[in-house]
Amino acid sequence: MARIARVVPEVSLDRAFDYDIPDALSAEVTLGAKVRIPFGSREIIGYVVEFPSDPSARKLKPILEVLSKTAFLPPILIELAQWMAQYYCAPLTTALMSVLPKAVRRADATFKQRLWVEPLTATLPEEAIAALKKTPAQRKAWDHLQQNGPGWLADLTEICGPAAWRGLAERNLISIESRTQDRDPFLHTPVSESVPHESNTEQIAALKIISEEIAAEKPRVVLLHGVTGSGKTEVYLKAIAQVLALGKSALVLVPEIALTPQTVEHFRARFIGQKVGVAVLHSHLSSGERHDQWQHIRSGRARIVIGARSAVFAPLDNLGIIVVDEEHEHSYKQEESPHYHARDVAVMRGHLERVTVVLGSATPSLESYHHAKEGKYRLVELLQRVEEVQMPVTHILDIRPAKKGDPPILVAPRLIEAIQTRIDRHEQSIIFLNRRGYASSLQCPQCGYVEMCPNCSVALTFHRRAERLRCHLCDFASGVPHACPQCGFAPYKYAGSGTEKVEHALVDAFPNARIARMDSDNMRGKDAYAKTLGEFAEGKIDLLVGTQMIAKGLHFPRVTCVGVINADLALQIPDFRASERVFQLLMQVSGRSGRGQVRGEVFVQTRVPFHPSIQFARHHDYTGFAEQELDFRRSLHYPPYERFVLVTAKGRNEEKTLYVITQLAKEMERLDLPETEITGPAPAPIARIEERYRFQLFLRTRRIMAVTPKLRPLFMDRAWPDDIRLTIDVDPVNLL
Repeated sequence: MARIARVVPEVSLDRAFDYDIPDALSAEVTLGAKVRIPFGSREIIGYVVEFPSDPSARKLKPILEVLSKTAFLPPILIELAQWMAQYYCAPLTTALMSVLPKAVRRADATFKQRLWVEPLTATLPEEAIAALKKTPAQRKAWDHLQQNGPGWLADLTEICGPAAWRGLAERNLISIESRTQDRDPFLHTPVSESVPHESNTEQIAALKIISEEIAAEKPRVVLLHGVTGSGKTEVYLKAIAQVLALGKSALVLVPEIALTPQTVEHFRARFIGQKVGVAVLHSHLSSGERHDQWQHIRSGRARIVIGARSAVFAPLDNLGIIVVDEEHEHSYKQEESPHYHARDVAVMRGHLERVTVVLGSATPSLESYHHAKEGKYRLVELLQRVEEVQMPVTHILDIRPAKKGDPPILVAPRLIEAIQTRIDRHEQSIIFLNRRGYASSLQCPQCGYVEMCPNCSVALTFHRRAERLRCHLCDFASGVPHACPQCGFAPYKYAGSGTEKVEHALVDAFPNARIARMDSDNMRGKDAYAKTLGEFAEGKIDLLVGTQMIAKGLHFPRVTCVGVINADLALQIPDFRASERVFQLLMQVSGRSGRGQVRGEVFVQTRVPFHPSIQFARHHDYTGFAEQELDFRRSLHYPPYERFVLVTAKGRNEEKTLYVITQLAKEMERLDLPETEITGPAPAPIARIEERYRFQLFLRTRRIMAVTPKLRPLFMDRAWPDDIRLTIDVDPVNLL
């Protein structure tokens, strides 16, 4: 029997500590247990991650208490956290805290208790009826229970006051007892059961390959490349049905919270008749909802989990399949330490648990596509839309000014005409612009002065409805000046455009249309996404304007027109993935059009109409784009042919920050990193954020697993100045 437990405490340290297991607790201390331990002069919470052999005769402090009756962390998630800590050069505690939601770790985390009321008898004796006639409030309360059934006391007191219910309880007519109430995010979203659709030839072939991997002893990752509307979701549903029939569970990842309601609805509708519990995990849940959903997963009440990035750590038992939908999406990448990529963590979890991982996308990341072409993944393609629905026709609208001095075009006349046609035909349109706010900057037309954020190296964005200037990096906000503070000239010139400006222009163009906007400025309530998408699905909205949250994964058969405003914005970003992102975004947003019986149209406004990413997207040619872009990446030794590591130093003192990262670069050069090139230090493309100067080191290597173990001690064990933040991002997707 183990006598020593290795415990990771809830403090920011990259190590575990050994504790003695008292005899009284020996049966309760299990791998993954949540325990209370002495730590210095304090008592804190920790998690058991290992049972080492007795290291020495030295006396160890004892574990004080076991706070979980069963393993709080499944062993496989402990192993996954340990891998993350090593691969992404992060503290082990930080990795474990990523695996375990804060809503579950809190000391007061528990299920919600409320008072439940229900009748003790179905019929009343005559004397009880006579007595109730003398107390009208109690009679009303009793009649309500007979008509509507039992309920929560807090809700019932809105029908009759608490005295009436207490009176019924004193007469022994009802019981009032404490019960656990699930904080259920699906409480007000009933669904009706759906049946499987008949599969076409491509779907049958795809499902056959996935089934082979489900049955394999060491399954390979399956890359499901399916054009928009090709029925990838139906393939997921049928593969999951196979897994459930084997008594196993399923995990489904989606990149955006906006996609979660529609995805959950699909899965609940398909499996509701089988009484299979479906849980959801994403950041828009309340703390209580997140706690209850996590506990339902852990207890086995939920066998299907759907969620965003952090759902990859769902404590599912007997996992049978992991689906990563829209696997190319950069929102799967965590921006804080540990800088994990949920897709890659899903692949590792699949490897550790020997379960099938299905990566699905209409525009797979070039890394995943390269793995498939090299034979590391199995490639499955769905190249036709279901039910012979045609791909939309794409029109490229050149919005370059015809002559110097012409005003910029916000919404092209041809797009205005197309939207009006849809309104007349009672069809729907989506207008996409991946920039929020009204104007991207305020600039003086006389001296050129631009209103900049005082904390960051970016211009402030003008928000018309709020009449505020706001920084989209640090959220600094200020009023709008009436004249240039540098030269006194008035008025200012509004440069650039955002979704708010587009919405305003469309309201002017279509005063009788029902128009809604979806971006992070006005989707702040936890139910705002689901409400707006629900109204759009019901046809209550004619025209939906939004950012990338409306660009992918959503299925609205009445949408026959999609407009893309300023499609080339992202091409201006200093990032080698810029072309790939533009291509993916255009393909995804165009895929929202023509998913019903009417063929759709897509209108792409651009100032670079002949750019390869735009032309390949116009022809829906993923293979052509991927082959050309991979040739470009190969020639410059970019991923997936070599791997990147991005190191960033942030500090309030510019000179000190540069000095520290320069010393770090010298330390790295002394490490003799194999086949690795170090570039920098240099100022980051955005040189200052939140009053902190930013400098970067860039590492390019052919052997990432030989490099990261050598880099990790520089960040975990070395004492760098407290006022300088050093971060290391392995496989970065954001180079700014």
